[in-house]
Amino acid sequence: MRIAIANSSRAAVEAIRRVVATHRGYEIAWVASSGAEAVELAGRDRPDLILMDLALSVMDGPRTTRAIMRQSPCAVLIVTEGISRNAAQVFEAMGAGALDAASTPVIEASGSVRDAEGLLKKILNIERLISKETVDGKAESATLRVGPMIAIGSSTGGPRALAEVVSGMPEKPGAPIVIVQHVDEQFAEGLVSWLSGQTRLRVTLARADARPEPDTVSVAGTDDHLVVGADLAFHYVAEPLDNPYRPSVDVFFFSILSHWPRKGVAVLLTGMGGDGARGLKALRNAGWHTIAQDEKTSVVYGMPKAAAALDAAVEILPLGKIAGAIGKHIKKEGLFP
Repeated sequence: MRIAIANSSRAAVEAIRRVVATHRGYEIAWVASSGAEAVELAGRDRPDLILMDLALSVMDGPRTTRAIMRQSPCAVLIVTEGISRNAAQVFEAMGAGALDAASTPVIEASGSVRDAEGLLKKILNIERLISKETVDGKAESATLRVGPMIAIGSSTGGPRALAEVVSGMPEKPGAPIVIVQHVDEQFAEGLVSWLSGQTRLRVTLARADARPEPDTVSVAGTDDHLVVGADLAFHYVAEPLDNPYRPSVDVFFFSILSHWPRKGVAVLLTGMGGDGARGLKALRNAGWHTIAQDEKTSVVYGMPKAAAALDAAVEILPLGKIAGAIGKHIKKEGLFP
């Protein structure tokens, strides 16, 4: 596999070179020290994978990723320092098309490379995805078979609001419904059990490595963040560690923006703080139909208020009308296969 590096730090480039060199099947295609140079080189010599830093000169990592995906699309892995500290930029880059993020390896005084194993693991995962697409075209076929998703985020006052929304959905909506509710892991199974009694839909915890299922409500089930990966399956990730909302709606929204192949409907319900607003805005910009609960029916008008301030919602609706709006949009747009 031909791998390119976009990083302005000589020390980082050397550390990454050493990691790549540990795998006999990998070679360095080129190295760019700025975002503009990376875009130019990708256009002339498109690699299989670009290891992209966030802190690039001329154009930063997210802008560079966006330009490359538009002009010379290829796999991009963000390799940067301080993933937690730079979570917003990581999300932005993933929204632009980056597949994942890893910490920049560091050459220690002893000569060993710290964080080498983590980076190599990410590269190997992406190689498997690339090979699968190239060899048998399964990724394209899977994309054609996958329908859109209904994604819902909520916090304070969320359980009751969620019950009203899911109880108003048809028994077979034809799409997976995924819920990220701010709730401690020990209460997640109780929430699933309670919601099951409020709807005809099947409700379950989102299991790691399982794919979202049509006509099923999947609820985030741990204190780590729920994401959908490039394999279109659920995964739980600890990063960003400093995100006070666990599991985070924003983290989930940005993951489906990056990886879910069909546009769907995203909803932000009652809750304290601003989690989910930026992700909802990014989804709206990408063509998803976005809905935020209105102030009057919100127990706490925090998350929906933040979304309204960002103009992230196509519709701002009272709770009682949200399920109907989801169904109406689905039917109108003919979203489901």
